[in-house]
Amino acid sequence: MPYGYTGNILHVDLSSRKHWIENPPETFYRTYWGGRALALYYMLNQMKPHTDPLSPDNLLIFAPGVLTGSPAPAMPRYTVCAKSPLTGAQGEAEAGGWWGPELKKAGFDAIVIKGASTAPVYLWIKGGKVEIKDATHLWGKDTGETQKIIRGELADDKIRIAQIGPAGENLVRFANIVNELKHFNGRNGLGAVMGSKKLKAIAVRGTKPIELYDKERVSQVTKEITKRVMDNPLSRDLRELGTPGVIRPSYEAGCLPSYNLYLLLI
Repeated sequence: MPYGYTGNILHVDLSSRKHWIENPPETFYRTYWGGRALALYYMLNQMKPHTDPLSPDNLLIFAPGVLTGSPAPAMPRYTVCAKSPLTGAQGEAEAGGWWGPELKKAGFDAIVIKGASTAPVYLWIKGGKVEIKDATHLWGKDTGETQKIIRGELADDKIRIAQIGPAGENLVRFANIVNELKHFNGRNGLGAVMGSKKLKAIAVRGTKPIELYDKERVSQVTKEITKRVMDNPLSRDLRELGTPGVIRPSYEAGCLPSYNLYLLLI
Protein backbone atom coordinates (compact mmCIF):
# COMPACT_ATOMS: atom_id res chain seq x y z
CA MET A 1 0.00 0.00 0.00
CA PRO A 2 1.38 3.46 -0.93
CA TYR A 3 2.34 5.77 1.91
CA GLY A 4 -0.28 8.38 2.77
CA TYR A 5 -3.23 5.99 2.59
CA THR A 6 -4.99 3.58 4.94
CA GLY A 7 -6.04 1.22 2.13
CA ASN A 8 -9.67 1.25 3.30
CA ILE A 9 -12.74 2.74 1.60
CA LEU A 10 -15.87 2.66 3.77
CA HIS A 11 -19.18 1.96 2.00
CA VAL A 12 -22.46 2.64 3.83
CA ASP A 13 -25.95 1.72 2.61
CA LEU A 14 -28.38 3.66 4.78
CA SER A 15 -31.42 1.91 3.30
CA SER A 16 -30.30 -1.49 4.57
CA ARG A 17 -28.20 -0.07 7.42
CA LYS A 18 -25.27 -2.14 6.29
CA HIS A 19 -21.65 -1.16 5.77
CA TRP A 20 -18.57 -2.80 4.33
CA ILE A 21 -14.95 -1.99 3.69
CA GLU A 22 -13.30 -2.05 0.27
CA ASN A 23 -9.53 -2.52 -0.04
CA PRO A 24 -8.54 -1.14 -3.46
CA PRO A 25 -5.21 -2.17 -5.01
CA GLU A 26 -2.23 0.14 -5.12
CA THR A 27 -2.92 0.93 -8.79
CA PHE A 28 -6.28 2.45 -7.79
CA TYR A 29 -4.64 4.93 -5.44
CA ARG A 30 -1.89 5.76 -7.93
CA THR A 31 -4.60 6.56 -10.49
CA TYR A 32 -7.14 8.45 -8.40
CA TRP A 33 -5.06 9.71 -5.43
CA GLY A 34 -7.90 11.04 -3.25
CA GLY A 35 -10.28 13.97 -2.90
CA ARG A 36 -12.45 14.79 -5.89
CA ALA A 37 -10.66 12.38 -8.26
CA LEU A 38 -11.45 9.43 -6.01
CA ALA A 39 -15.01 10.66 -5.43
CA LEU A 40 -15.69 11.11 -9.14
CA TYR A 41 -14.53 7.55 -9.82
CA TYR A 42 -17.35 6.21 -7.66
CA MET A 43 -19.91 8.67 -9.01
CA LEU A 44 -19.17 7.69 -12.60
CA ASN A 45 -19.05 3.97 -11.89
CA GLN A 46 -21.80 3.47 -9.33
CA MET A 47 -24.48 6.08 -10.02
CA LYS A 48 -27.00 5.82 -12.85
CA PRO A 49 -27.53 8.72 -15.29
CA HIS A 50 -30.47 11.04 -14.58
CA THR A 51 -30.47 10.19 -10.87
CA ASP A 52 -32.62 12.57 -8.81
CA PRO A 53 -30.20 14.45 -6.50
CA LEU A 54 -32.56 14.05 -3.53
CA SER A 55 -33.32 10.37 -4.14
CA PRO A 56 -31.71 7.45 -2.27
CA ASP A 57 -29.80 6.58 -5.45
CA ASN A 58 -27.61 9.66 -5.22
CA LEU A 59 -24.18 8.99 -3.76
CA LEU A 60 -22.70 11.19 -1.04
CA ILE A 61 -18.92 10.81 -0.89
CA PHE A 62 -16.49 12.18 1.68
CA ALA A 63 -12.87 11.96 0.51
CA PRO A 64 -9.76 13.52 2.09
CA GLY A 65 -6.67 14.14 -0.03
CA VAL A 66 -3.48 12.11 -0.07
CA LEU A 67 -1.67 14.57 2.24
CA THR A 68 -4.61 15.01 4.61
CA GLY A 69 -3.68 13.68 8.03
CA SER A 70 0.04 14.11 7.47
CA PRO A 71 2.10 16.90 9.10
CA ALA A 72 2.23 18.74 5.76
CA PRO A 73 1.18 22.39 6.36
CA ALA A 74 -2.23 23.70 5.30
CA MET A 75 -3.33 20.24 4.14
CA PRO A 76 -6.34 19.27 6.29
CA ARG A 77 -8.91 19.50 3.53
CA TYR A 78 -11.43 16.98 2.35
CA THR A 79 -13.95 16.89 -0.50
CA VAL A 80 -17.64 16.06 -0.44
CA CYS A 81 -19.21 15.06 -3.76
CA ALA A 82 -22.73 14.21 -4.90
CA LYS A 83 -25.11 15.10 -7.69
CA SER A 84 -26.09 18.65 -6.80
CA PRO A 85 -29.74 19.48 -6.05
CA LEU A 86 -28.88 23.09 -6.86
CA THR A 87 -27.48 22.55 -10.37
CA GLY A 88 -28.45 18.99 -11.33
CA ALA A 89 -24.82 18.33 -12.23
CA GLN A 90 -21.85 16.95 -10.34
CA GLY A 91 -21.43 18.94 -7.14
CA GLU A 92 -18.23 19.26 -5.12
CA ALA A 93 -17.25 21.31 -2.09
CA GLU A 94 -14.18 21.28 0.12
CA ALA A 95 -13.68 22.12 3.78
CA GLY A 96 -10.77 22.48 6.17
CA GLY A 97 -10.66 21.81 9.87
CA TRP A 98 -9.78 18.61 11.73
CA TRP A 99 -12.52 16.33 10.40
CA GLY A 100 -10.59 15.20 7.30
CA PRO A 101 -7.38 14.28 9.16
CA GLU A 102 -9.44 12.57 11.85
CA LEU A 103 -11.15 10.34 9.27
CA LYS A 104 -7.80 9.22 7.88
CA LYS A 105 -6.51 8.51 11.38
CA ALA A 106 -9.71 6.60 12.13
CA GLY A 107 -8.77 4.21 9.34
CA PHE A 108 -10.48 5.33 6.13
CA ASP A 109 -9.49 7.09 2.92
CA ALA A 110 -13.11 7.87 1.97
CA ILE A 111 -16.75 7.20 2.80
CA VAL A 112 -19.20 6.32 0.00
CA ILE A 113 -22.79 6.65 1.20
CA LYS A 114 -25.86 5.49 -0.69
CA GLY A 115 -29.51 4.85 0.12
CA ALA A 116 -31.61 6.71 2.68
CA SER A 117 -32.60 5.89 6.22
CA THR A 118 -36.28 5.85 7.19
CA ALA A 119 -35.42 7.66 10.45
CA PRO A 120 -32.64 10.12 11.37
CA VAL A 121 -29.24 8.53 12.01
CA TYR A 122 -25.61 9.49 12.44
CA LEU A 123 -22.42 7.58 11.74
CA TRP A 124 -19.91 6.90 14.50
CA ILE A 125 -16.45 5.93 13.26
CA LYS A 126 -13.62 5.11 15.62
CA GLY A 127 -10.45 3.09 15.11
CA GLY A 128 -11.71 1.33 11.99
CA LYS A 129 -15.08 0.43 13.54
CA VAL A 130 -18.39 1.83 12.30
CA GLU A 131 -21.81 2.21 13.92
CA ILE A 132 -25.05 3.60 12.53
CA LYS A 133 -26.68 5.28 15.51
CA ASP A 134 -30.12 6.74 16.07
CA ALA A 135 -30.36 10.51 15.65
CA THR A 136 -34.07 11.05 16.19
CA HIS A 137 -33.26 13.11 19.28
CA LEU A 138 -30.92 15.32 17.20
CA TRP A 139 -33.24 16.04 14.27
CA GLY A 140 -34.35 19.66 14.30
CA LYS A 141 -31.53 20.83 16.54
CA ASP A 142 -28.95 23.39 15.47
CA THR A 143 -25.33 22.45 14.90
CA GLY A 144 -23.92 23.71 18.19
CA GLU A 145 -26.37 21.73 20.27
CA THR A 146 -25.95 18.64 18.09
CA GLN A 147 -22.17 18.66 18.48
CA LYS A 148 -22.47 19.05 22.24
CA ILE A 149 -24.95 16.16 22.54
CA ILE A 150 -22.95 13.75 20.38
CA ARG A 151 -19.71 14.44 22.22
CA GLY A 152 -21.53 14.02 25.50
CA GLU A 153 -23.20 10.72 24.70
CA LEU A 154 -19.99 9.29 23.23
CA ALA A 155 -17.99 10.70 26.17
CA ASP A 156 -15.19 12.25 24.13
CA ASP A 157 -14.64 15.99 23.58
CA LYS A 158 -12.08 15.33 20.83
CA ILE A 159 -14.59 13.75 18.45
CA ARG A 160 -14.80 15.65 15.16
CA ILE A 161 -18.26 16.03 13.67
CA ALA A 162 -19.41 16.88 10.13
CA GLN A 163 -23.11 17.64 10.23
CA ILE A 164 -26.12 19.44 8.85
CA GLY A 165 -28.50 21.86 10.54
CA PRO A 166 -32.20 22.54 9.97
CA ALA A 167 -31.54 23.81 6.42
CA GLY A 168 -30.12 20.46 5.33
CA GLU A 169 -32.87 18.57 7.14
CA ASN A 170 -35.48 20.60 5.24
CA LEU A 171 -33.73 20.05 1.90
CA VAL A 172 -32.85 23.69 1.26
CA ARG A 173 -31.04 23.38 -2.05
CA PHE A 174 -28.05 25.48 -1.00
CA ALA A 175 -27.64 23.91 2.46
CA ASN A 176 -24.08 23.38 3.70
CA ILE A 177 -22.25 20.69 5.64
CA VAL A 178 -20.18 22.00 8.56
CA ASN A 179 -17.49 20.58 10.83
CA GLU A 180 -16.22 22.12 14.06
CA LEU A 181 -19.08 24.65 13.67
CA LYS A 182 -16.95 26.82 11.38
CA HIS A 183 -15.53 24.84 8.43
CA PHE A 184 -18.09 24.55 5.64
CA ASN A 185 -18.57 22.43 2.55
CA GLY A 186 -20.45 25.43 1.28
CA ARG A 187 -21.28 24.89 -2.38
CA ASN A 188 -23.76 22.91 -4.46
CA GLY A 189 -26.29 22.12 -1.73
CA LEU A 190 -24.58 18.99 -0.42
CA GLY A 191 -26.20 19.52 2.97
CA ALA A 192 -29.57 18.89 1.30
CA VAL A 193 -28.30 15.58 -0.08
CA MET A 194 -27.21 14.61 3.42
CA GLY A 195 -30.63 15.62 4.74
CA SER A 196 -32.43 13.60 2.06
CA LYS A 197 -30.64 10.53 3.40
CA LYS A 198 -31.76 11.35 6.96
CA LEU A 199 -28.07 11.50 7.89
CA LYS A 200 -27.64 14.12 10.59
CA ALA A 201 -23.91 13.80 11.22
CA ILE A 202 -20.72 11.80 10.84
CA ALA A 203 -18.67 11.66 14.04
CA VAL A 204 -15.08 10.46 13.76
CA ARG A 205 -12.28 9.74 16.21
CA GLY A 206 -8.87 8.50 15.13
CA THR A 207 -5.53 7.91 16.80
CA LYS A 208 -3.51 5.99 14.22
CA PRO A 209 -0.87 8.14 12.46
CA ILE A 210 -0.52 8.19 8.69
CA GLU A 211 2.51 6.27 7.46
CA LEU A 212 5.09 8.44 5.67
CA TYR A 213 7.96 7.31 3.47
CA ASP A 214 10.43 9.95 4.68
CA LYS A 215 9.29 11.55 7.93
CA GLU A 216 12.43 13.67 8.33
CA ARG A 217 12.07 15.21 4.89
CA VAL A 218 8.37 15.90 5.43
CA SER A 219 9.20 17.59 8.73
CA GLN A 220 11.88 19.73 7.07
CA VAL A 221 9.59 20.84 4.22
CA THR A 222 6.79 21.51 6.71
CA LYS A 223 8.97 23.87 8.73
CA GLU A 224 10.17 25.70 5.63
CA ILE A 225 6.70 26.20 4.16
CA THR A 226 5.15 27.11 7.52
CA LYS A 227 7.66 29.93 7.95
CA ARG A 228 6.95 31.25 4.46
CA VAL A 229 3.20 31.11 5.05
CA MET A 230 3.40 32.84 8.44
CA ASP A 231 5.60 35.60 7.01
CA ASN A 232 3.37 36.27 4.00
CA PRO A 233 1.14 39.38 4.44
CA LEU A 234 -1.74 37.78 2.53
CA SER A 235 -1.65 34.77 4.84
CA ARG A 236 -1.78 37.07 7.85
CA ASP A 237 -4.85 38.87 6.50
CA LEU A 238 -6.59 35.58 5.72
CA ARG A 239 -5.90 34.29 9.23
CA GLU A 240 -7.35 37.43 10.78
CA LEU A 241 -10.20 38.22 8.39
CA GLY A 242 -10.87 35.05 6.39
CA THR A 243 -11.69 35.21 2.68
CA PRO A 244 -13.23 38.72 2.94
CA GLY A 245 -9.65 39.90 3.56
CA VAL A 246 -9.12 39.90 -0.23
CA ILE A 247 -11.95 42.39 -0.88
CA ARG A 248 -10.01 45.62 -0.21
CA PRO A 249 -6.92 44.69 -2.27
CA SER A 250 -9.20 43.49 -5.09
CA TYR A 251 -11.06 46.79 -5.01
CA GLU A 252 -7.86 48.82 -4.90
CA ALA A 253 -6.47 46.86 -7.84
CA GLY A 254 -9.59 47.65 -9.85
CA CYS A 255 -10.56 43.98 -10.30
CA LEU A 256 -13.68 43.85 -8.14
CA PRO A 257 -16.35 43.33 -10.83
CA SER A 258 -19.47 43.91 -8.75
CA TYR A 259 -20.78 44.05 -5.23
CA ASN A 260 -22.19 40.57 -5.76
CA LEU A 261 -18.64 39.17 -5.68
CA TYR A 262 -18.55 39.94 -1.96
CA LEU A 263 -21.56 37.66 -1.42
CA LEU A 264 -19.86 34.87 -3.33
CA LEU A 265 -16.65 35.11 -1.31
CA ILE A 266 -18.29 34.94 2.10
